[in-house]
Amino acid sequence: MSLHLYDTWTRSLREFTPLQPGEVGLYTCGPTVYDYQHIGNYRTFLFEDGLKRVLRLNGLKVNHVMNITDVGHLVSDGDDGEDKMEKGSRRTGKTAWDIAALYTESFVGDLKLLGIDFPTTLCKATDNIPEQIAFIEEIEKKGYTYITSDGVYFDTAKQQSYGYLGRLDIKGLQAGARVDLGEKRNATDYALWKFSKPEDKRQMEWDAPWGRGFPGWHIECSAMAHKYLGEYFDIHCGGEDHITVHHTNEISQSEAAYGSRLSNYWMHGYFLLTNDAKMSKSAGEFLRVQLLIDKGYDPIAYRYLCLTAHYRTQMTFSWESLDAAQIALDRLRLNIHSMGAPGSQPNAEYVAKFMDKLNDDLNFPQALALTFEVSKSDLPNAEKKATLLKFDEAFGLGFASWQPKEVDVPENVRTVADARWAARNAKDWAEADRLRGELTALGWTMKDGKDAYTLTKL
Repeated sequence: MSLHLYDTWTRSLREFTPLQPGEVGLYTCGPTVYDYQHIGNYRTFLFEDGLKRVLRLNGLKVNHVMNITDVGHLVSDGDDGEDKMEKGSRRTGKTAWDIAALYTESFVGDLKLLGIDFPTTLCKATDNIPEQIAFIEEIEKKGYTYITSDGVYFDTAKQQSYGYLGRLDIKGLQAGARVDLGEKRNATDYALWKFSKPEDKRQMEWDAPWGRGFPGWHIECSAMAHKYLGEYFDIHCGGEDHITVHHTNEISQSEAAYGSRLSNYWMHGYFLLTNDAKMSKSAGEFLRVQLLIDKGYDPIAYRYLCLTAHYRTQMTFSWESLDAAQIALDRLRLNIHSMGAPGSQPNAEYVAKFMDKLNDDLNFPQALALTFEVSKSDLPNAEKKATLLKFDEAFGLGFASWQPKEVDVPENVRTVADARWAARNAKDWAEADRLRGELTALGWTMKDGKDAYTLTKL
């Protein structure tokens, strides 16, 4: 089947047709680098990596742009509170510039640990301030802005289409607003540019036509997406929390400036939960990739775990579920490794089935189930391995390069294993079973391959 993706804009599955034949413009909202990223953030980045891999498997060239938010993201979506970067600077005792560099480096390292392909362009908000100012000026020319004592704001009341992505009840929001609007005209209005306050002693600020200050959070994505992908591109992704505020405001800005909803398809990954609550830094459930490593897990086991749930369903994290993912991944790795050298061609029928599942809105759970069907099939090992390695172009689990860890096998264990291998090759099944039991009693398990065996400590 052709590729179908769920579009949040239409709330429906749509057949994917690129705007330019053979090419895809993809923008994904990146991290705010005031702290380390938690594994809930990486569930979204893994979903986007899977999308990119599926697009490529469909023969498309992907131009992937991701932003680094290193200024302008306030602690509240209501445009109050302080900049997260300035807050992070005070927390760490480092400059805002230094913590941006530190946490950006950590983010890039985590991408590598999780097997996530690097974006074509990774762009920082602070490197694109002129573009953001120019974008605000374009919005201003169209008559959508007003100025208060603390900044330049977008007047959402002037935009009839505002809030469509999130299906917002604008009248209800206005009537039920419980926040102090201050000088804002409407509850849904948002900052395009914030003025620096002398008492704030900001480290990141710039001169602009309206006064010295810094950009709002939403304008950076609109401006950089426009710069690197144009006024209208194929797919924009982010987390489900972006639907009602950040992405709604990105669309609002782009419609005002250029008459475009920015992207043809809007896609959103759902939260990772812990005990039925969203994983977040403020909630105290702050699990980093490094913590998984410290506890003895392979980060790719977390990638495998995320493949077991559809990106449009919330997934609850537990150490038990990660244990199960690690065990399943290890077994699959050993099984594939034991198949020997891959053949030159994968099985066409299985690859077609696999693509049908992926093209059904990235149904990785069903695609993963097909992997086990192939591994247990009667296909010759060489063809079977070639097929599974083809599947891994979508999974990103690194089957082709994986090698079992070197383990020190005691001499008495190796003697029993050699004897069992000889019994197996002689088709003395009773003796082979007896020796397998002896190995188990010694705390080892033996995996038979085509030309050799592997030993794993229980």
